[in-house]
Amino acid sequence: MLEFPDGFLWGAATAAHQVEGNNTTSNWWQMEHAPNTTMVEPSGDAADHFHRYPEDMRLLADAGLNSYRFSVEWARIEPERGFISRAMIDHYRRMIDTARELGLDPTVTLMHFTVPQWFQRDGFWRASDAVDLFSRYVETVLPILDGVKYVCTINEPNIAAMLAGGEDAANLVAYGLPNPDLAVADTLLDAHHRASEIVHSVSGAQAGWTIATQAFHSTGESGADEKLHEYGHPRDFWYLERSAGDDFVGVQAYTRTFIGPEGPRPVASDVETTLTGWEFFPAALELGVRSAWELSGGVPILVTENGIATADDTRRIAYTQGALEGLHRAISDGIDVRAYQHWSALDNYEWASGFAPTFGLIGFDHETFARHPKPSLAWLGEVARRNGL
Repeated sequence: MLEFPDGFLWGAATAAHQVEGNNTTSNWWQMEHAPNTTMVEPSGDAADHFHRYPEDMRLLADAGLNSYRFSVEWARIEPERGFISRAMIDHYRRMIDTARELGLDPTVTLMHFTVPQWFQRDGFWRASDAVDLFSRYVETVLPILDGVKYVCTINEPNIAAMLAGGEDAANLVAYGLPNPDLAVADTLLDAHHRASEIVHSVSGAQAGWTIATQAFHSTGESGADEKLHEYGHPRDFWYLERSAGDDFVGVQAYTRTFIGPEGPRPVASDVETTLTGWEFFPAALELGVRSAWELSGGVPILVTENGIATADDTRRIAYTQGALEGLHRAISDGIDVRAYQHWSALDNYEWASGFAPTFGLIGFDHETFARHPKPSLAWLGEVARRNGL
């Protein structure tokens, strides 16, 4: 058996907007309902996790998992500039308490892409007071973080900067990512540092951000290596380098992209692909972890997302098995990895792609919201009980 370190966290992850439903004061809700939107469908009720989180958490715990990563929603907590909803703060504290009561170590993300509509209206991450406003929000939620060890300040700032630079939300981690808005990247870094300082005022709390690692591969042709660095640095490497000094860095890995002398290449026609069109490539996780460890200078790592969109759960298990074998190799080489959190706990709303790409360990009926745990949940839960493959 491939044994993992004592105290290793085994879990699954979600994001508020993708599972809660009716996040009506967020910028994404507004974009989903805008004329000529590129999003195939609105999020609507999503998985109704807002009301059904106790059931969902219990399914994870009963399977054998011992951690759960979820996000608190800024747009619910501060739906209008300066107005704080005490009811929503209480809601997220109840989620944290419920996770702990069920034996799930809560990893809490403070911002998972979505922001309040007023924040986007008033300048988004380009506004001169953006960092101050985010910091005020972090200070507002600080009381509910008591007892939470791992706090993710910002989810995938590299993708957020690319979205701000004109990225279509349907693409995300895929071929042909556009140029990120580097000014937004700088602002997100400042916001991360300020948020980390605030989080550190809670006894025992650790702060880090999560990075979408891309597993860029050079084709080996003349000029390809240089192009890889030129393309990869502002989309991936820079963020891992800027993680130096943090308490941890979250690694999120799904697939790879080949880079030739002309730039990124589409996925080859002769490889297995997932429902998102990405190559089935379990080794992406090991490569992402090794890259994060090297570029951050040895910052401890949480795997905060890893999985595939598939309707064939046997392929989900096969992918996860391969990813965990690679993760074990990295740990055996001395890399400090403390958690594996599968994406996703639930089938969910995958942004512009809607509900079609199914990443979840748990499926659900979109009419009744009845939960349907998949064999992959039981499989991962058994890995967690053994703490090994």
